[in-house]
This record gives sequence, structure tokens and C-alpha cells, in this order.
Amino acid sequence: MIIRYKLVLVFGILCLTLVSNFIQAQPDEKKLIDKVVAVVGERLILRSQLEQQYTQYARSGMEVDENTHCVLFEELLFQNLLVHKALKDSLEVSDNEVEGEINRRLDYFVNQIGSIEKLEQFYGKSINEIRREFSDEIRDQLLMQQAQGKITMDVKVSPKDVREFYNKIPTDSLPYINSEVEVAHIVIEPIVSEDEKTRIKERLRGFKSRIEKGEDFGTLAYLYSEDPGSAKKNGELGFMTRGMLVPEFAAAAFSLSPGQMSEIVETEYGFHIIQAISIRGQEMNARHILLKPNILPQDLSYTKTTLDSIRKKIIENDSISFEMLAARHSNDKDSKQNGGKMVNPQTGNSKFEVDMLNQVDPGLFFVLDKMKVNEISEPVVYQKRDGSKAYRIVKLLKITEPHRANLKDDYQRIQAAAKAEKEKRILDEWIQDRIKETYIRIDESFQSCMYQHNWF
Repeated sequence: MIIRYKLVLVFGILCLTLVSNFIQAQPDEKKLIDKVVAVVGERLILRSQLEQQYTQYARSGMEVDENTHCVLFEELLFQNLLVHKALKDSLEVSDNEVEGEINRRLDYFVNQIGSIEKLEQFYGKSINEIRREFSDEIRDQLLMQQAQGKITMDVKVSPKDVREFYNKIPTDSLPYINSEVEVAHIVIEPIVSEDEKTRIKERLRGFKSRIEKGEDFGTLAYLYSEDPGSAKKNGELGFMTRGMLVPEFAAAAFSLSPGQMSEIVETEYGFHIIQAISIRGQEMNARHILLKPNILPQDLSYTKTTLDSIRKKIIENDSISFEMLAARHSNDKDSKQNGGKMVNPQTGNSKFEVDMLNQVDPGLFFVLDKMKVNEISEPVVYQKRDGSKAYRIVKLLKITEPHRANLKDDYQRIQAAAKAEKEKRILDEWIQDRIKETYIRIDESFQSCMYQHNWF
């Protein structure tokens, strides 16, 4: 039996499952009567945690058998041993780190579902409530990452190690690599007209005046706010730290006293007025009314014309590169400093499997289907993760044919696998050493499992 604690070894890829699992969760699932099934140091493992992992594992399409509960249980033991060690070593994770990781994961799943609004509607909660609910679990995962990083920080593999690792794999066991593409893009968002900004601000000033004259902020938020998650709750967001909010919103909200109302605040989501409800230590509860400016057809048309001009400059002038103009003009913060090269949120690298691209970015799939390597597309409409529209031009950098993994084309993959195997050996030794010095108690219902390590 092979333990699945490789989950932590490939943390940057598989940690995304936390948000995926959250999306799959159903509010009407039956809850079991809970109990403690293990203790690792001062960390408790509950039966409900194990059942939740089992449900998520089964939903992911992985094969389930009579050993699955035991495998997942040992993974929980390992994860809690890592967190126990991290806390013992006084490792810390800041609120900003937690929030950054939540945002990274949510960005991916918002892209999958279509928009922040659709994600909020699906779960019936605001995006800030979602962030808050998962902050503790993500904090633990980041602590695990830190602890594991300390254990494996000196692990390196030489080209010789990679070749030896590759040569040990039987030819008929080498994996097939599907056709992959690497893509760069320049994204330009339409500029909201000053008239539209003025219209939105005047409307918010009207709400502010009505509230100052005695109308209820919550009622107006329920009726008019364009944040579907919080509007249902009279605009209330619940208790949050600064790190859980975009900077402009946080600066305005945390400057307020309970009952006080802000001036108009502009963020990436639109324009807000905010009312502080209460403050609790480093957290505060607030409500807000959000209005989003409309993008007019002429604004989109101007954006398309701008991108068309950029494309012509690149094609007609050899001294002007796509990478240079991506850094200068693109509004996509994730790619502009990387020459416009897009990063696959599932893997953290720049390669996209062609078969998967239709799921990740359907619009891009159909654009690339007609292109040759190094060709630059005409400006095409791009629906961003928050549902808003922009325009982009796309450059196809590379495309590979399906093939068996080999050192020439897939060296980085094979290098990563060789490093992971070496890290696993180091972790095996670490686990056995830590078990000897850590208090561990396992419920009798799990004492008959065939574990990879001796946890007793």
C-alpha cells in the first residue's frame, strides 16, 4: 500500500483541491455523530474530517476500495504531524500569506465556474465569507508546506540522478504526454468612461443621503447592491481581518468607527459605500453597497482598436517584441511581467494540455485551433474571471505532439519526479523519527489498518 502523503510534496498543484472540494460540498449532506479518532501531539483528528476527505476523494473519480479509509487516515496523521512540528518549531504564517493563497485558489475556480458572482450564487455566500471560512485550513496547509520545506530544503538532484531515475523506468511504463501548448497574451481592459463613473457615484451619493436622513443601510443594500453574496444579508460581510479584503476596501473600512459610513470607495470590483458595524480585536464586521459601472459598446470598440494597433506594431517592426509590449500594455497582472506567457493554474507551469484547455479557457481553445506557432491572433473578446469583458491578442509559442516521456522533451517533468522520489525517502526517515518522540493515540477502529509507518 502506498501512502498518499505525496499530496504535500506536490503542494503547489494539489492544494487547489481544498477549494474544489468546497465547491462540491452540498449543504444538505447528512452529518455523522462526531468523535476523536486520533491525537497527534495536541492536534485532534475527527471522524468528520476523515469522512469529508473520503467523500471528496470518491467524488474526484479516484478508485475507492476497502483500504481507502486507512490510506486517507494515514495521510491525516502525516499532515497533523507536520503541523504539530511546525507549531513546535514556532513557524508562523501571516494573514497576508493566507489571504494570498486563498485568492490564488479562488482565482482558479472562479475561472472554472465563470465569475465571482456565479461562485457566490452557487454557495449562497459572499466571496469574503468563503475566504474567512477556509482561512484556518489554509493556514494549516501553509504551515505544513513550511515544515516540509525545512525537512527537504537540502534535497537536490543532479543530471546524473535524473538520468539514473529515468533509466530505472521500464520503457513500457513511461507515461504518455498529451499534446501541449504554451501561449502568451496581451489583455487590455476597456476604460470606464468618466460619464459612467459619475453616474455610479451620483447614485451612491443618493443612497448615502437617504441613509443620513434615516433610511436603513441594510435595506438599501438588499435592494440595490450588486454584490449578490452580501446583498442577501443586507450588505453584511461578517467579521474579517484586513488581509481578507482588497487594500482599498480594507483601508476605508478599518478607518471607520461602529455606525460610521465611508465616502465612496473604488476597488477592482466597482464602487462602494461602507458602514462599520462592530470591531473585535483585529477583526471588524461591516456592510456595503456595491455598484458596478457598465462598459459601453464604444469603450469595447476603442479597446479592440488599441489592441489591433499593438498587433500591427509587433508584426511590422522586428525590433518590437510581443514580450516588450505585454510588459508595457497588458492589464493581466499574472502574465505581463513574464512576457505575457500564461501560467496553468493547475500545474504552476506554462504548459497546457490541449484536451484540458477547452475546460480551462474555451475561448482560447477555439482561437488556437486555427493558429500556427509564433502566429499572433486578431483581437478577440476575453471574459475575465470576474465575468467582465476585455480584449486580448494571443501568440502561440509552442505546441508538442503526443509522445512517451523522454529526457529531451520532458526533462523538467522527469527531474521533478526524481526529486520527489528523493524527498519521499527523506520524509520517510523523518516520519519514523518524529513518531518516536510525539504523543500519538489512534482509535481502536483504526488499529487494524496496514500502515506504511508504525504509528503505534
